Amino acid sequence: MNTHTHHFMNVAFITTAAIAALMTASCASTRSSPQQVDVSNPTVTYKYRNDEQLIEANQRAMTFCDQYQSIPQTGHFGRDSSGGNIVVFECLPRSVAAAPQRQFNSDLVYNFRTDQELLDVSRDAQAHCLNSGQPEMDSNIVVNSNRSKTVTFRCSQR
Repeated sequence: MNTHTHHFMNVAFITTAAIAALMTASCASTRSSPQQVDVSNPTVTYKYRNDEQLIEANQRAMTFCDQYQSIPQTGHFGRDSSGGNIVVFECLPRSVAAAPQRQFNSDLVYNFRTDQELLDVSRDAQAHCLNSGQPEMDSNIVVNSNRSKTVTFRCSQR
């Protein structure tokens, strides 16, 4: 064997060993644990036609989020492809979502103008009913002459 051939074989052996080492290292890195790159809270979306259905959607969102030990917070309001009203609720952990409660209206009568205001007073009334040991809640909504609305909630045992 001449020196040139011997040198070529050494280079080939070293190159093969380097490629094998790189392949082994790359295989080892793919066996690492997966890395979380995104996380989001559960959400639920409801379609509604009127104020009563919006209140019902809020109550259903409470039930939905309860399975995650969370409470619903309104994500946003919008329209679906057919032009219907939708509301998206995000389930937030109770510790994150626990905000200072407004003072309860003991008569459970509230004035509102927007869907968001209706959801806010509905949550206040629901919390009042739950805290008083009456988990069920009925509501009645009337339209006032100034185009605002008034909702009256009534707590009951079932």
